Amino acid sequence: MTNLQIQLSWEDPATGERREPKLNVPIAFGREFPRLPVEHEGQRVSRMLLNSNEVSRYHALIDWEQNQLVVTDQGSVNGIFVNGQQQTRSILANGDTLQIGPYMMTVTFATSATASITSPPSTIQFNPNTNLPDPRLTPDQSVTPLRSNFPPSAFQAQTVVVQALHATGLPVDESDYLAIGAGLGSFIWVDLLRISGVSADKILALGLEAEPYARYKRLCLNSQIPLYERLRSNSDSCPDNIWGWPSYALRESWVDFTQGKLKSAFGYLWQVFSEPTFAETYTPRAGNVFNSIDREAKRIGWNQIYRYGRVRGIRKTDDGRYCVAYSRGSGNHAFIVSRYLHLATGYPAIQFLPDLQAYRERYQDFKSVVNAYEAHDHVYEQLERQGGTVLIRGRGIVASRIFQRIYEARKRNQNITVLHLMRSPKPQGNKFQKAQRQVKNHYEFQPFNWPKACWGGELRVMLEKATPDERKRLLADWGGTTTADRHDWQDITEQGLREGWYQITFGEVLGVERDAKNFTITHIREKGFGEMKLAADFIIDATGLDAKVETNPLLDDLVKHYNLPINHLGRLVVANNFELVEMRSGKGQMYAAGAITLGGPYAAVDSFLGLQYAALVAVDGLAAARAPGVHYLNTVSSLRQWWKWALNQSP
Repeated sequence: MTNLQIQLSWEDPATGERREPKLNVPIAFGREFPRLPVEHEGQRVSRMLLNSNEVSRYHALIDWEQNQLVVTDQGSVNGIFVNGQQQTRSILANGDTLQIGPYMMTVTFATSATASITSPPSTIQFNPNTNLPDPRLTPDQSVTPLRSNFPPSAFQAQTVVVQALHATGLPVDESDYLAIGAGLGSFIWVDLLRISGVSADKILALGLEAEPYARYKRLCLNSQIPLYERLRSNSDSCPDNIWGWPSYALRESWVDFTQGKLKSAFGYLWQVFSEPTFAETYTPRAGNVFNSIDREAKRIGWNQIYRYGRVRGIRKTDDGRYCVAYSRGSGNHAFIVSRYLHLATGYPAIQFLPDLQAYRERYQDFKSVVNAYEAHDHVYEQLERQGGTVLIRGRGIVASRIFQRIYEARKRNQNITVLHLMRSPKPQGNKFQKAQRQVKNHYEFQPFNWPKACWGGELRVMLEKATPDERKRLLADWGGTTTADRHDWQDITEQGLREGWYQITFGEVLGVERDAKNFTITHIREKGFGEMKLAADFIIDATGLDAKVETNPLLDDLVKHYNLPINHLGRLVVANNFELVEMRSGKGQMYAAGAITLGGPYAAVDSFLGLQYAALVAVDGLAAARAPGVHYLNTVSSLRQWWKWALNQSP
């Protein structure tokens, strides 16, 4: 009998990164390594850590029984799902989809003709955030995975013959408009298409989660922005409302007014009237934003438009369109052919500092060293129970929110210390012409991540007209790591420095290790003081997200296949209307939006208003090309559509 090795493939629910570990059976899944069995019926177990609170400590086991692969629920809270159906025990076939918590895994078999099924598999300690096995253990190199034959060989050509797709026998659907990603960027583009006259049955959106804000919401919650907290976005940047009126401030003011909360109701109006000179900039609550998107999604028929699928490849077709190959789980593949395509895949990966990544690989410690965008509530729970020391890396908006969350934990336990490691001091803020940003305690302040004129003012026009080299310089001047100028947060910082439980240190990191007491030890070189060590119970990496094309397998394949140009930031090169000009296919047009376009004609591409602006100019481009159903919005049609929005009627 042959030995069986399993390849599990999925996209990380927090980062979108592709994971494809190969593991020997039996395989145990859970979120706590000590709870997973070392052996099962005399065989060593491959233990896989899944870092999510939706995963139980010991969640499930895959084993080989009577020539069949079987997955068994180990009494988990949230259960296991095979091909979308909840099971307590189920046979797994090649290509099946196994869901454990938020992890949607495709199961692929691999066989070795030389090994017996009775030979013990190696133990692989794996965490989904690194996709790296324990370096002390090496899997059997004689095992050859059974590679998928999808997408088919026709995708190796520059232009795919549509008839060849039908010849595969797989489903081939057609749609005038196709949005890849099905996140906020896709939703805003689809919303504007519907408002501009396109019917819902002419649009499809492919993605992994039905709620367009699902991944964004998860990143917010992980970075300690609960639903009642406020986002770093302004009042009239409304993903559910292209007109921006009524704004979030006006809506929140009206709700409070109807509840008799007159002080707060008028306070919000005063904020938007006098910001930022006489009042702090208004920002909406996360929960209000998500609720408003739910309303708009229902209004435009998003449930009809959205389709579950993992996109595997994009190619031009011989009839001037685009073909998208995608998988629907359980070895179920299909194609969509579309004339107009929109890419908004978001941030493909968490940006993890190399020295912290090396620490996790070496010690397989995914609890002490975490990223701010990972689920890491255990850090604050332990601090509140036992106290301890936290080392924060990074000094942007995420770092400030993490620091505020630790301050809240200190209200329950005063024995908490925060070390903030910064690479170098920040004596003054960035300058551009006569403007200069304020700096306090080495934090650079700005209401949003870019100067406000980047959204719709003179800086936007300046960037659109600039050459690639000029754009590089302008973005460097305007950008940088900043945090919101909020007085409550500044008061916390001042209090921490004054009382001594918050300390700022500067230095170059030489390495991170773990001592005999399981503390993390960060070795740094501080200018003028030599080398020193920083000991902490936890290290939180708050340096942000990565949107380079090379970190997204789909975009990387597209760029390499068509030799597309990449800008100085490693993102897609787009025209001023966000079209990928090199991807023209006859009359077919492809557009992009979001973080994957930073470095081009618009600075604030990953903001709500930035996504709306990209959608506006892209749909204008479609109207100019006389795309079916798309009409320019004029005064009358825009007013009519706004009135339908106000009455919650279908466009």
